[in-house]
Amino acid sequence: MYDDFAAELTTERLHLRRWQPSDAEDHRGLWLERDHRARRRIDADGHPTVDEMREWLIDNPLGAEPGLGLLPIELRTTGEFIGYCGLTVGQATFDEPEIAYELAQRAHGHGYATEAARAVVDAAARTGRRRLWASVRQWNAPSFRVLEKLGFENSGRGITDSERGNLVWMTLQLDQA
Repeated sequence: MYDDFAAELTTERLHLRRWQPSDAEDHRGLWLERDHRARRRIDADGHPTVDEMREWLIDNPLGAEPGLGLLPIELRTTGEFIGYCGLTVGQATFDEPEIAYELAQRAHGHGYATEAARAVVDAAARTGRRRLWASVRQWNAPSFRVLEKLGFENSGRGITDSERGNLVWMTLQLDQA
């Protein structure tokens, strides 16, 4: 039905690839930095631990679902892990997946999220999909800027959540991207 989502993507400055068990510590580092309103964080007991995350990457590697995938982002010049970007069902569907990205705080403000997300949008179009979704908390202005640069528009749909912040659904028609 759809071509497979690319296992690797390369941009001018970035390399997106499949997860490896050695990514567990860096991936956990992202969880530690997350805003307190984010859904998944390290809990009060310190879980998930690095070992738990490593097991998770071995047993259920992110991106193992055919046609989708969240790919770690590395700087091409150094190989430094700076985050991830890719497609997921998330709160969307396999036919119209959700783009997701998260960068380490040290990588903010350099255009890396936009560069990685553009590569993912282009790869999604090559799978034959026609539309992507993105869900963004209303307070997350940097994510809105990335999505707007890519051509995403507010769908008019959302979820009210007084605890974590309202969720806004953005959409992109790939035949227009």
